[in-house]
This record gives sequence, C-alpha cells and structure tokens, in this order.
Amino acid sequence: MKFKGRFVAALLLLPALVATPLGSAEVRHVSEYDISLGILPIAKASFSSEFGDRDYKINGTFRSAGIANLISKVSAETSVSGRMQADKLQADQYHLVYSSGRRTRVYQVQYRNGNVTRTTIQPEPTRNPKNWVPVTDKDLRAVLDPLSGLVFPASAKVCPSRLPIYDGESRMDLVLTPKGTKQFSTAGFKGEAIVCSIRYQPKSGYRRGRSDIEYLSRTPMEIWFAKAQSANVYAPVYAVIPTRMGPVYVTAVRYGG
Repeated sequence: MKFKGRFVAALLLLPALVATPLGSAEVRHVSEYDISLGILPIAKASFSSEFGDRDYKINGTFRSAGIANLISKVSAETSVSGRMQADKLQADQYHLVYSSGRRTRVYQVQYRNGNVTRTTIQPEPTRNPKNWVPVTDKDLRAVLDPLSGLVFPASAKVCPSRLPIYDGESRMDLVLTPKGTKQFSTAGFKGEAIVCSIRYQPKSGYRRGRSDIEYLSRTPMEIWFAKAQSANVYAPVYAVIPTRMGPVYVTAVRYGG
C-alpha cells in the first residue's frame, strides 16, 4: 500500500456532522466534498456524525472518480468514536478500510485516554527492516486519530497547534500555523473561515528515503476551518495539498443545511 495514497485519503476524509445538541431533537448536518487535481475531478467524500454532550461518532466514505479511476480505483470507509473534551475530540476506537485497485487493507486502533492500547492491520504489510522507521511505544502516547484530530471544539485553539496523529501504521505531527481568516460560501454555509498553514512532519511508521514523504514534509499545505452551525465545533471546509503532479484541492460543496 502506498503511503501517499493513504495519507492523502486521510486528509480528504473531512468530517460531516450529524449533531445532537443538548436538550433538542437530533439535527442532521451533512457535508460533502469534491476533490480535484488542478481542474480535474478525482474524488468525492461524504460524512455523517453524532455529537452528544460527552461523546461523538463519525462515519465517512471516500471514492476516487473521473480520471483517477483510469489509473487505480481508490476507496475508503472510516469510522471513529470517542469522547468530547474541552480542547479536542479524543478517540476510543478508529477503523479504516482502505482499498487501492484489488488490494484492501483494514486498520483498527483502540485508544485509552489518548494512548494507543492496540493496533491490528489485516493483512499485515511486508516491510524491509533496513529502511523502515518503526513505531515505538513512546510514539503511541497522547495521540489523535487522523479523522477527529482535524475537528476542534469551539472553545479550542484551532491554529497554532500541533496535532500528534497515528493512523494505524504511521505516526506523524501536523503543525498548524495561523494565516488569518477568509470568507467561505457553499450550500448550507456562508461565513468566515479560519485559515491555517499545515506542515507534515513524519515521526515513525514509514519507509526512510521515500521521495513522496520527503516532498510532502518540505512543502506546506493549507486548510480552512469553519464553525458548523448545528454543532459547536470547527471542521475543514477547504484544503490545498501539494503533490508532484500539481495541487490537490478539497472543497466542501455542502456544509450543513
């Protein structure tokens, strides 16, 4: 399985929200995203979630489309559940089914108080110990999953922040730096978005010397967060991810409503 494909897919799995505000009936808040390489459509993503007073659940799907399917069909189904905290969403369980072409791999991660207690990968990947950077026990302490790690309670600091992410195989830091605010408008939302520069810093769980990892770590990305009107959280509505083939744009075409 290619690192870049799984990492980019994780960034593209941007949450939609099905919020359950305290003391009110369930409110359905749906978000959908179009993903393009330059002007060429390459994928779509959609999500549904439930936010309670103390816990949350997020489910999402990702499917390649357009010209991307001529190279290799990629899909992902993901889910995460955990607890709402004042400054973050802390997962208890994270699940990802990632398919590229005919190959499918399933990741299951269990957390306790932010620490990883168990990881399973089926089938197990083949690794060369000479260039593989192993994940240590220290790397698995105080970490976030790649899905709810990019959702912030309204009281939290969105950026600057450092997000310690573990996706079931790779451990990385995402460093967010403020770049101001911009207006954003789409179906279901119109208002101000917080703009952050985002840098990828690999820690462990990757193959040393990979050109795509080195390129991504040298090149800043950009991500915009907007406050969901039916839930007291900030989630991504727009992102730019540089690749050697050109920039990948992730745009919310529906955000609530």
